[in-house]
Amino acid sequence: MILADSLEAAVAALRAGGVIAYPTEGVWGLGCDPDNDEAVAHLLRLKQRDPAKGLILVAASIGQFAPWLEGLAPELHAPLVASWPGPNTWLVPDNGRTHALVRGGHDCVALRVSDHPGVTALCQAFGGPIVSTSANKASEPSAMSAEEVSETFGDELDAILEGELGGLKRPSTIRDLRTGQVLRG
Repeated sequence: MILADSLEAAVAALRAGGVIAYPTEGVWGLGCDPDNDEAVAHLLRLKQRDPAKGLILVAASIGQFAPWLEGLAPELHAPLVASWPGPNTWLVPDNGRTHALVRGGHDCVALRVSDHPGVTALCQAFGGPIVSTSANKASEPSAMSAEEVSETFGDELDAILEGELGGLKRPSTIRDLRTGQVLRG
């Protein structure tokens, strides 16, 4: 259950350019405003993540991804609609909308529409997609609780959204939209 005060604090932190932690379908995640390059750079530094790897964007609905899907061939919409919401991340050809730090060294952007109630509430309240990456330092295990998030990042985060994990035992599946190839299963 998401508490209103916790949700308001997380959204305020996102809007102020902060980095937050929040529960997802399977692990705790870190997030920020994908249109704020300073926030994305800060998140990458916190994770000690190679910027070339890119980041996932998560949304409450496919409609929140309209700017990222503009110009996408109509036949490529069907797999998205069929698999969302849910733990399915798609690598979608970038149409020029995605900031370089989010895209990394790729010509695609990773998109997922979540069915996790906390993620959905967060993206709805924020008014659009947010960055979604596991709450961990590079090459370390993902945080599985708010306590682990606090131990790893201490006061470096601007907010922690209260809530429970969704019960998925692994991270979301990642597929290439153009080829259908599973890159992480």
